[in-house]
Amino acid sequence: MNERRVLVVEDERTIAESVSARLRAEGFAVDIAGDGPTAVDRFRAGRYDLVVLDVMLPGFDGLEVCRRIQADRPVPVLMLTARDDETDLLVGLAVGADDYLTKPFSMRELAARVHVLLRRVERAATVPPAALRLGDIEISPAERRVVRGGVEVHLTPTEFDLLVHLAGRPRTVLPRERLLADVWGWADGAGTRTVDSHVKALRRKLGADLIRTVHGVGYALEVPA
Repeated sequence: MNERRVLVVEDERTIAESVSARLRAEGFAVDIAGDGPTAVDRFRAGRYDLVVLDVMLPGFDGLEVCRRIQADRPVPVLMLTARDDETDLLVGLAVGADDYLTKPFSMRELAARVHVLLRRVERAATVPPAALRLGDIEISPAERRVVRGGVEVHLTPTEFDLLVHLAGRPRTVLPRERLLADVWGWADGAGTRTVDSHVKALRRKLGADLIRTVHGVGYALEVPA
């Protein structure tokens, strides 16, 4: 298997070096960028399997970095934030981050989150489910493409996986905790706002009519007319 590559985007040198050292010990090839413009340039020049991305950066912030790299090529993004600010976290998830860690964090937890994100991408690529057509929406898991009304829609890796999971059980209400376990691989329900944020992103990109909220329970995908 080819060595997987990770881009670490962090302007605090001590944190960047600590994260990189741990990921290299886990068997990854790691590059570092210390500001927003450098991060985008490095990402475009290389083929990275995952990005670890700090929110606060010189040049432009991690949210803008995330927007730009996801527009180029969908890639799993683990976002680092200096405070547990719900608004920052939701915005980060909305622009394409797949997971987040609040500083300070343990290197063991960071490594675990990286492995979970990569396993999920690898699992989806290894055994893609059959193509789905729901009303005017066409989903091709093998190509990881979504088309609605004849127009291709760009989704992040996690947005795509969540859509496929919901589409495989149309009109069935799936609890947030189950979605976290099946899509994110999280064993507990501590990240339910992660699910909410990704559902909002799917509605924004594919239409507000697509996913129904069952308050206090979860979500169901409605088959478009």
